[in-house]
Amino acid sequence: MVSPPLRVIQWTTGNIGRRSLHAILTRPDMELVGVFAHGADKVGVDAAELAHLDTPTGVAATDDIEALIALAPDACVYNPLWSSTDELVRLLEAGINVATSAGWINGVKLGAEERGRVEKAALSGGATIFGSGAHPGMTNLLGIVSSAACERVDSITITESVDCSTYASKETQEAMGFSKDPATPGLEESVRRESEVFAESVAMMADALGVDLDEITFDAGFTAAHGDSDLGFMTIPSGTVGAVQGYHRGWVDGRAVVNVGFQWTMGDQVDAPFKLAHGHVVRVDGMPNVRTVLRVLPPADWDEEGYMGLGMIYTAMPVVNAVPAVVAAAPGIATFNDLPLITGRVGR
Repeated sequence: MVSPPLRVIQWTTGNIGRRSLHAILTRPDMELVGVFAHGADKVGVDAAELAHLDTPTGVAATDDIEALIALAPDACVYNPLWSSTDELVRLLEAGINVATSAGWINGVKLGAEERGRVEKAALSGGATIFGSGAHPGMTNLLGIVSSAACERVDSITITESVDCSTYASKETQEAMGFSKDPATPGLEESVRRESEVFAESVAMMADALGVDLDEITFDAGFTAAHGDSDLGFMTIPSGTVGAVQGYHRGWVDGRAVVNVGFQWTMGDQVDAPFKLAHGHVVRVDGMPNVRTVLRVLPPADWDEEGYMGLGMIYTAMPVVNAVPAVVAAAPGIATFNDLPLITGRVGR
């Protein structure tokens, strides 16, 4: 017997959401029934146009949350830049399963009370929330899988080591310190808060390894640009932050056993104190040591200018591919540790 397709709504159609929407519309096991749009200019626009597809779907984007909830979908692919606890609670209480990339893995960064709201909503609605994280989360999963090759694990370190100048999100880049004076008071704490989903990655991987962390800390360093860079969507003036390196670290008995961080540069006028790997570096230290560099490369039929879209697909797809498993999972908060292995689909 062939199961009916899962009824899915797409929440936002920005850099990542548009890629999710495209994937949903091309999957036979999913039926798009609704689209939420933050921007008024997208309200009323057909989903196909928003996903850059030719054939109209008859599904128009809306900003009416109640109308979307009334559709009673099986799942929501939730891709805003930052998650809203109020939105998540409304969806989960309505029995709508949520799969998200929006800075969510296990909710520990929210604090016990706010995380409790989300968990209570999921349990009362009989729904599940799963977050891959914005790293993208599959990189953390690769760290866990790599540890299986070790007799002894001393530490796991995940580093996103990339040139971010092709990621045209001024809001995101400024939040991470770029274009600001490196001596700005509180800059490191601000970046810690903005990247706190990486701390959730630390907690999730520690849980997979079966260790109880004593604490999670954060450290960061900023490098000033030596000249001006105009990136089109923003500028990096000389003397402002052009490179940033930071790590969230989980400690046990005075030893950092799980480290998740980033090495980012912006513009061509900065001499970073690190060498870019142009991908994600997964390092397991132990017996033996295991090293992997994960890079995303364009397929032969790639027809977009530049490679920014590849990174968006890379972030979106662990979430979309997880939807069937999330729908089937027990109600509550689920992580990669709770779901079966998530895989892609063979093209047709």
